[in-house]
Amino acid sequence: MATLTEAPPPLSPTAPEKKPPRKRGRLVPYWLLLPGILWLVVFFALPMIYQASTSVQTGSLEEGYKVTWHFATYWDALSEYYPQFLRSVLYAGSATILCLVLGYPLAYLIAFRAGRWRNLILILVIAPFFTSFLIRTLAWKTILADGGPVVGALNTLHVLDVTSWLGMTSGDRVLATPLAVVCGLTYNFLPFMILPLYTSLERIDPRLHEAAHDLYAKPTTTFRKVTFPLSMPGVVSGTLLTFIPAAGDYVNADLLGSTDTRMVGNVIQTQFLRILDYPTAAALSFILMAAILVMVTFYIRRSGTEDLV
Repeated sequence: MATLTEAPPPLSPTAPEKKPPRKRGRLVPYWLLLPGILWLVVFFALPMIYQASTSVQTGSLEEGYKVTWHFATYWDALSEYYPQFLRSVLYAGSATILCLVLGYPLAYLIAFRAGRWRNLILILVIAPFFTSFLIRTLAWKTILADGGPVVGALNTLHVLDVTSWLGMTSGDRVLATPLAVVCGLTYNFLPFMILPLYTSLERIDPRLHEAAHDLYAKPTTTFRKVTFPLSMPGVVSGTLLTFIPAAGDYVNADLLGSTDTRMVGNVIQTQFLRILDYPTAAALSFILMAAILVMVTFYIRRSGTEDLV
């Protein structure tokens, strides 16, 4: 009975109820994204829409152009300039493979063997960016000049005999040949290959290499089973950053090549600025974009990784 008559213990003060978050706070991320979205709309989406409408127009510069939904322009442009499309893919693919072959060992060296020299080597990799793209390309005209030391060394080693047989050079001349264009593309876009590769390799945990050595794996086996698979995001990113701009480039083919090495970028530039055939130029641009998009999509799916650095 005493326990029944005792006063109940005092209730603990209740915690204040949490107010639901304000709607204004939920909109903060969208407000932060707004400048970027506006930038993409103004400088990407609207020009794309304008070029799409230009590609289906007919007329002339004197009479004016009108949208007549003339889709035959696409077929006419592709049927007339398909050699330049194939040449662009071939040159860009060759330059991408060369960049991968040259860039992977250097990226591996920077990531695992450079030590205190790492920052210096990285600065040397990005040093070409300190000068103009045009100046870097013009420098190759001096490097590959007829009678220069590079051409003389290639002649001594009989390398030009092989490249002439492959159709990459013409006799003892390197300038105004496909080899010169591929060399220019490789040099100008090599940093775009090295930096993603270095970033991907630098992320690899060194303990994985130690575990492979503890299991008596040979260096080649460690590279094939551990290093290269884990660096695939860098390989995919580097090849995309190299191939895509190289396929649309026109500076290297214009300065280092000839009329026989013209790429689709040169055709688009000529149609826009010289012939002033805007519908054909716009159609060529969209065909190039669609072709690259298809190839990139297929490549990413076949590479087995979607984790890009």
